[in-house]
Amino acid sequence: CEIVDARIPVSSRNPDVDELTAGKPRLVVLNRVDQADPDATKRWAAWFRAKGYAVMESDAKSGAGTKQFAAAVKTLLADKLRAYAEKGQNRVVRVMILGVPNVGKSTFINRIAGRKTAKTEDRPGVTRAKQWVPIDRGLELLDTPGILWPKFEDETIGLHLAFTGAVRDAIMDVETLACHLIQLLAQRKPESLAARFKLVPEEGMDGWALLEAGARKRGFLISGGEVDTERMAKILLDEYRAGKLGRFTLEMPEETEQPAASE
Repeated sequence: CEIVDARIPVSSRNPDVDELTAGKPRLVVLNRVDQADPDATKRWAAWFRAKGYAVMESDAKSGAGTKQFAAAVKTLLADKLRAYAEKGQNRVVRVMILGVPNVGKSTFINRIAGRKTAKTEDRPGVTRAKQWVPIDRGLELLDTPGILWPKFEDETIGLHLAFTGAVRDAIMDVETLACHLIQLLAQRKPESLAARFKLVPEEGMDGWALLEAGARKRGFLISGGEVDTERMAKILLDEYRAGKLGRFTLEMPEETEQPAASE
């Protein structure tokens, strides 16, 4: 089972997973659908199903969708379960949960289990070891640490992962990251900047100018009347990650290409 961020369904997929799970039944969970554009989520679900994956949607905060997980697993493994039953075997179904850091794997597992079995925090790198989590007498889930690949060939993928918090903020300058995000918002969702920061982007404004303007609107000033862009950058990222800038999907199926599911 692969957990992906519904806002960045491609960027949050570790490319090594395709090789690791080749030939095995796969379920893709579009997590954090509460922060993604609903229409975009439907299109992504259809896109993954066209690739041959089973798909379900999950709200990371409320847990909506997790009740369907056990049924989805049994449907996906119906042939294997039928074969076991014909042999008189009553095997426990074991499912590995995979995903990049801070995509919500442990929270998802806790929701399914109905109890806090895995440590969770809103930052990457909390899960450091594998552990089996019993769900019921017939199902166990393997919680695994989030793993990123060594190098991002596409800078956009690195930015998307950093926007959503899958990459530690200490790795990238927070103001540079915020400049990229606020410029993207100005281009594709300007109404969110107007609603949250009273900021109406003007034609030709780059990321730095937008960040400064946003800081002034929020009254983030330091000595001498200079704007505190670092504070503005942190607020922007925090509010985006908390879903306060609205439901915004950064990637669409037609904008990217992904390998088809392994046969």
